[in-house]
Order: sequence, then C-alpha cells, then structure tokens
Amino acid sequence: MAFDVDGVLTDGTLHLSGSGEEAKAFHTVDGLGMKLLQAAGVELALISGRRSGVVAARAAELGIAHVFQASDDKLATLEALLGRLQLPLAACGYMGDDLPDLPLLVRCGFAATVPEAPDAVRERVHYVCRKSAGHGAVREVCELILAAQGALDAAIQRYLA
Repeated sequence: MAFDVDGVLTDGTLHLSGSGEEAKAFHTVDGLGMKLLQAAGVELALISGRRSGVVAARAAELGIAHVFQASDDKLATLEALLGRLQLPLAACGYMGDDLPDLPLLVRCGFAATVPEAPDAVRERVHYVCRKSAGHGAVREVCELILAAQGALDAAIQRYLA
C-alpha cells in the first residue's frame, strides 16, 4: 500500500518558518494504522512530490523503508518499486488526494482518497474516506484493508491479550 503525504497523511497545510524550516502535523492514529498493516505483512511506501526532512523522520519512526520524495512521476516511481518487489500494479493500493495522484489511482487494484479531494479524484477511486486528511483517513483505510483480509480482529486482539 502506497500513500501520498501532503493532503493524505497531513491535512495539506504547509508550515514554513521565516528561515524556511518546515513543520507538518501527523496524526498518531494514522501511524498506528500503518504499523498494523505492516504487522499483517503489507509493504508500505510513501510517494511525495515534495522533499521534506520531516517526512523522512516520520517514515523512519514508522519503519517505512520505501520513501520516495520529490517524485515528478509518481506512477513511474511506484512501478519501479513494484518491479523490485515483483508485484503487479493490480496487487497494489494507493491513497492520494489530488490530480498528480490520478495516474496511480486509476491503475492500482485499490484506490482511496480523502473527502477534501477534488471531484475529479473522488469520482475515480474505489473508496472515499469519511475521516479527513491528517485526521484519521489513513487509519480508516488501513482498517478497511485489514478487515478485507480478515486480519482486523487479530490486529485488535494483540491489544487485548
């Protein structure tokens, strides 16, 4: 499962200081959702059109090995990764929020977006989240995938033992 960053893992707001330092806000429930997917054996990737040290740090915290930033061609980036992993595009999911994400969204086996996405995106995906970008939308998708794989109950059970 691959994710865009700005507007998916964050609410899309860019916080820049006068010296150009960047800050982003990530929701902890989204991070746990991604870790639950990883624990269920799902490979994760982040693909962003921007470059940010904050994204690299968050990916490292979550143990996401496949992080691609400043990608001008997200589809080519994902196809190269899937080639290395020996997976077809149809076996991959992608969550994006805007027009640069459309080439992936219309080709992946599962495509999701956030409610804030433009009509052109929402009309072309399999699933539009109820939760907002940066506020649980990624967790919602992670749990949807786990439920579809019959693995959600086991993921929850780990916390009840």
